[in-house]
Amino acid sequence: MVDDRITDGKRIAQLLSSELAGLETGPLAAVAIVDAEPDLEPTADGTLAYRISHDDAVVGHVCCYPDRAVLAGLDWAAVPESNPLEHGPDGLVLADAVAVKHAVDVVRACLASRDGPAGSAHE
Repeated sequence: MVDDRITDGKRIAQLLSSELAGLETGPLAAVAIVDAEPDLEPTADGTLAYRISHDDAVVGHVCCYPDRAVLAGLDWAAVPESNPLEHGPDGLVLADAVAVKHAVDVVRACLASRDGPAGSAHE
């Protein structure tokens, strides 16, 4: 059987970037990917891939490792308890491409809580 799981950290970070930049509803409408490093080489210590901004304020960042990406810097209090992603020492671990959808949900929840109890001002 062929293993089609994407587990390359750089590719996972690219997929997350595309998802975040492409969604234009709710709090994600005001998200931008900034300081992107397209030619990065993942390292064992982690390499900054890009920062995530919302309404022109940096709210998180993504680092690449050879076998994963890590989403860090968000308001962890807003992360839903049902979130299936592993919370490592540096942030949420995205070990494969499937984790990207969960990471988008986490970013959405964190931004919605940042916008206040009524939800996003962009919805």
